[in-house]
Amino acid sequence: MTDLNRVLAANQSFYDAHEARDINAMATIWERSDRVVCVHPGWPILRGWDDVVQSWAGIFRGPASNQFILTNESVSMKGDVAWVSLDENLVDATGAATVAATNLFVRDHEGEWKLVTHHGSPVMNR
Repeated sequence: MTDLNRVLAANQSFYDAHEARDINAMATIWERSDRVVCVHPGWPILRGWDDVVQSWAGIFRGPASNQFILTNESVSMKGDVAWVSLDENLVDATGAATVAATNLFVRDHEGEWKLVTHHGSPVMNR
């Protein structure tokens, strides 16, 4: 498997964990450090693993259940850093929305790609 395929698989694992509302799977994807950053659409910046994992736990306890249809996906890589930009097309019981997202991964000492930054911004209807 190529690095590109590994990054795409790690990115897909992030969305699979989100859809499954699986905090353990989500924790496996992220680097557990003070340098992680997460910006959920409409939220302030969260920095550090403790704040990020608490945000996911809260989201997963909530009533919303999202399905993701990922489009416009693009991967760029430089050494041990890779970033994926894409559109998250979310579908839930109330309707659909699009979030423009960037996910930043770093390769750890075991060769695994770990998420260090997720940034999602809502796309407004035109």
